[in-house]
Amino acid sequence: MLQVNKRTLEINRDLAEADASETLTSYFEIVRRQFPTMVAIVSACVILALLYLFTTAPMFTSTASMVIDTRKVQLFQQQSVLGDIAVDSPTVETQVEILKSENISLAVIRDLHLVNDPEFIGGGGGVLGSVLGFVSSLFSDGHSPSEFELTRKSLQRFEKNRTIKRLGLTYVMEIGFTSKDPAKAARIANAIADAYIVDSLEAKYQATRRASIWLQDRIKELRTQASAAQKAVVDFKTSNNIVDTGGRLINEQQLAEVNSQLILARAAMAEARARLDRMNDIQKQDIPDANVADALKNETIVKLRAQYVDMASKESIWSAKYGRDHLAAVNLRSQMAEIKKNIRDELRRIQESYKSDYDIAVTREESIKSSLANAVSESQLTNQAQVQLRELESNAQSYQAMYDNFLQRYMESVQQQSFPITEARVISAATMPLVKSYPKSLIVLAVSLLGGLTLAFGVAMAREISDRRFRTTKQVEDALGVGCIAILPVVSTLPAGTRPGWRMPGGGRAGDSGRQPDLLRYVVGNPLSRFSEAVRSVKVAADLNQIVRENRVLATTSTLPNEGKSTLSSNLAQLVAHGGARVILVDCDLRNPSLSRALAPEAKTGLVDVIAQKVKLEDALLVDPETQLSILPAGTTSKLLHTNEILASKAMHELVSLLRTQFDYVVLDMPPMAPVVDVRVTSTFIDSYIFVLEWGKTKIDVVKHNLRTAPEIQDKLLGVVLNKADTKALARYESYQGRYYYQKYYARYGYLE
Repeated sequence: MLQVNKRTLEINRDLAEADASETLTSYFEIVRRQFPTMVAIVSACVILALLYLFTTAPMFTSTASMVIDTRKVQLFQQQSVLGDIAVDSPTVETQVEILKSENISLAVIRDLHLVNDPEFIGGGGGVLGSVLGFVSSLFSDGHSPSEFELTRKSLQRFEKNRTIKRLGLTYVMEIGFTSKDPAKAARIANAIADAYIVDSLEAKYQATRRASIWLQDRIKELRTQASAAQKAVVDFKTSNNIVDTGGRLINEQQLAEVNSQLILARAAMAEARARLDRMNDIQKQDIPDANVADALKNETIVKLRAQYVDMASKESIWSAKYGRDHLAAVNLRSQMAEIKKNIRDELRRIQESYKSDYDIAVTREESIKSSLANAVSESQLTNQAQVQLRELESNAQSYQAMYDNFLQRYMESVQQQSFPITEARVISAATMPLVKSYPKSLIVLAVSLLGGLTLAFGVAMAREISDRRFRTTKQVEDALGVGCIAILPVVSTLPAGTRPGWRMPGGGRAGDSGRQPDLLRYVVGNPLSRFSEAVRSVKVAADLNQIVRENRVLATTSTLPNEGKSTLSSNLAQLVAHGGARVILVDCDLRNPSLSRALAPEAKTGLVDVIAQKVKLEDALLVDPETQLSILPAGTTSKLLHTNEILASKAMHELVSLLRTQFDYVVLDMPPMAPVVDVRVTSTFIDSYIFVLEWGKTKIDVVKHNLRTAPEIQDKLLGVVLNKADTKALARYESYQGRYYYQKYYARYGYLE
């Protein structure tokens, strides 16, 4: 695989970049990485829930339903003395609070003798209740509780187990009680409803009783006031001569009668005047015509007019027949004149009669007018007194109405006091429950499982966010901008191997009394292990990268000590040398030459001596007889003060150039970057650096800081090696990096580590 270093500018990103964007890829990956922790947390929550279910005493809840009903039994079709309040939502909520009051609770406790019930005065049920009771008994002073203390303790437990609520927006209230005994729960729930009804009836009875007493006093006072007001009205009428007949005053009645008489008198006078005027007009005629005669209804005039007409007809005939001078015609005319005179005399007599009637009508009208004037004068005087009379009558009526109203109210209160009614009634009595209401096993298990999952995921997220350490290849690529060329698994047990002896110049052997270096040459003893395969990945990456630049001089370094750079250097050199190449391993960690102490603890000369030209290169080298690997120890470094000057010296450059000509690969074990600056001065003669990070331990911020301050190292990074990786845990971070694929491939050979 070709690993090309990214630009240094990509690594030097802002330090304020969010941690989550660098470490988290998806929630699924978080769950996979933190799966054991999450399983442990969820299991603990479920176990706690099971313990809770097994140790908690079962509780039973019984409920009763009560409605606020406005359709009361109207025994007396009268309005309540206290005035019934319209039932609305605030009224129902008020009744709910009354149900929750201590007055109702204490009534139930007193009626059912709950102060003697161990459930209400004990420590509670179950293991937890027993423990709490035992602990409280240890701290008690030993005196027996008083009646008041028992009552308050029972009240506290009673209110804790009681539930009262309104069902939605209805007028129905639900009363529930929870107890260890189902029969007791039903009994107490019904007792609460009964106590509420009794309390409501008692409250109305007391209110009605107080109202009756107040009404009695008020009725006595109103009776006295009404009597005084009526007496004042009678006295005023007597003093002002005001007589009332059928609802009307006498003067008003007289005035109305006189006025009616005046109207009739005026009509009679007008009629008499019309007859008189008509008679005057008739007097102007010689003989009244038939219409006038009939209108007068006078038999004498009618007969005379008939005779006159008959004679006139005869006279006309005789005059025409015998002439006007005929004696018969003259006699007829004389008789006609006599009849006309008689008619005039009769009309004159009628005229005098009409004139007399007219004079009488005028006189009567004048008399009635005088009477009317007197009545009006008296009425005006009476009206002035009537104003004050009306005020007195209004006061008397008001007092009488108030007296009647309060008397009626008093009678109603007496009736209601003997038969009180209430708006509340029970619509569903509490019955003994058959199934426990608490604890609900399924709900507790579901809540514990859900809570465990939530807590586990929260812990997993916290661990991921706080885990600022390298664990995956993607973290390496995102944080450092270089590829992860290998992941070395942790080797927990070292296989037995032959103690090697490093061949010294002259045929001697070194290391016979040193520490057994099996881990430093693990690839030789376990060539088919995953560890060896990962070291091969480093060698392949170096070979493929030679297309970009020469990679014959390789240096291994790390950020902090004990990350395994020396182990990688030794095994990489052993692996390449075991393959037949000429390889030299140089210990350049002059501050802490751990590689030299492990491989050549008895070596007297080394790198420092060669640079100082005290010994020749050939005399300081050690050779592995099995892999033919050449080793150049650090030499004597205890008295060195400026190791960086040694590594940056011209002699060091010349030595590396000489090693290039004699060996195919030069592997240098460099010191870590964080404690010392030695590795930074070697960039002029190093082809590529291999950066070793301890899996799950090395912090990302520390590595980024060190690489940011050493751009010359960044430019020559071959890649990063994650060392000491836990393959089982690694499979949760990157499934393709687990042990499964490698084991499946090599299982048939039996070479598994």
